[in-house]
Amino acid sequence: MASAALELMGFFLGLLGLLGSLVSTVLPFWENTAHIGSNIVTASGSMKGLWMECVHQSTGAFQCETYNSILALSSDLQTSRALMVVSLVLSTLGLAVAVLGMQCTVCLEGSGELKKRVAGVGGCFFLAAGFMTLVPVSWSTNRVIQNFYNPSVPATLKFELGDCLYLGIVSAVLSMLGGSMLAMSFCEGQDGRGGHHRGRPYGGGGYPYPAGGGPAPPPVVRPNPTTLQMGGLSVNNKGRTLVHSGSGSSGGVHVKPLTAGYDVTGYV
Repeated sequence: MASAALELMGFFLGLLGLLGSLVSTVLPFWENTAHIGSNIVTASGSMKGLWMECVHQSTGAFQCETYNSILALSSDLQTSRALMVVSLVLSTLGLAVAVLGMQCTVCLEGSGELKKRVAGVGGCFFLAAGFMTLVPVSWSTNRVIQNFYNPSVPATLKFELGDCLYLGIVSAVLSMLGGSMLAMSFCEGQDGRGGHHRGRPYGGGGYPYPAGGGPAPPPVVRPNPTTLQMGGLSVNNKGRTLVHSGSGSSGGVHVKPLTAGYDVTGYV
């Protein structure tokens, strides 16, 4: 039950991370114009993103223009584009794989350990997607901060951190948390298998001898020695037969051992 709750929590966190990464990738709010120094005119402001650059006027006009040439872009911008797209693809694959492996779904039902492993693979996809999102967001954040405090950069060319950078960091953390929960649910299922793995009731050994990892069978309680009287024949439970050769005081008693056989309890 606990592993199912972890899977659900991890799935929804991964979904939120995917949505946040998608918004960060599409919107052009990675860098905003910094109104500092001589650049204090707030009548207009520019915003930059991975795919376009926009200008906002104080009158409410909002105009965007996409980057015309991919090869003319800087190497860090091209790399950020590629990493964000790969992150979205990995998150989508993680969602699909996690749905197949979650305990609350009927997909792959009855497959046993395979279903748990599929959920763990989905968690790995989310972990990789979160890392792919965190790299370009951290890279862009560091570049913006360095340019802002660089005295050789003019004030008109300085930018501040945009909303998409904050959203990207949060999305990366959510994706990695969701992936970790899915992986933890898989590990918890592995630890909680007990001695019932592969149909063996008591670990790796064959019945009735346990071989570690599973609960030991209950001890066999042997009854106290008793004797059963059947006419002239007496049988006790110690493996001997008492045969009366005659009746009265003249009759003798002969002790015969029973034929050796297999003890039904399995312990010799």
